[in-house]
Amino acid sequence: MPRKNMPTPPKRAPKIEKRHTKKKPCTFCVHGVIAVDYKDLAQLRKYISDRGKIRGRKVSGNCQQHQRDVTDAIKTARELALLPYTQRTVTEKRGGRGRDDRGDRGSRGPRGEKEEATLADVLGDIDGEVIREELLEDASTAEAVFEAAAIVEEAQAVEVSE
Repeated sequence: MPRKNMPTPPKRAPKIEKRHTKKKPCTFCVHGVIAVDYKDLAQLRKYISDRGKIRGRKVSGNCQQHQRDVTDAIKTARELALLPYTQRTVTEKRGGRGRDDRGDRGSRGPRGEKEEATLADVLGDIDGEVIREELLEDASTAEAVFEAAAIVEEAQAVEVSE
């Protein structure tokens, strides 16, 4: 028998019935696919999250059998290095041994104005002439510089062989 000095617990609000949404049809059943191919990477990537996890049945909408086939195909493709096990993510935390511990590498030296590398630093002294142009910043120009260096090396090799 309840005590009379104890207040009765408040009544709960009635539950709102959820709408029953129609279940997603299995894409493999709709298209009549019998077996899931592990080499069809575009199809398999639909069932992998951005972190590399295999999506569940409720998310993907596959039937039980095809979900099993998809997971087996993804695991096979991962073992054959067709798909990655995880996606690369950039972490914001900097791990490590502390700020000043650089191990065998020594200290970095003072922070100040950095000197830009010049073309002469890359190519060296050619016939007593030092090229004083600085390396250009974008990759296409750097590629042209390295091609020029290769041409110069070939010319020097021809001179040595003659």
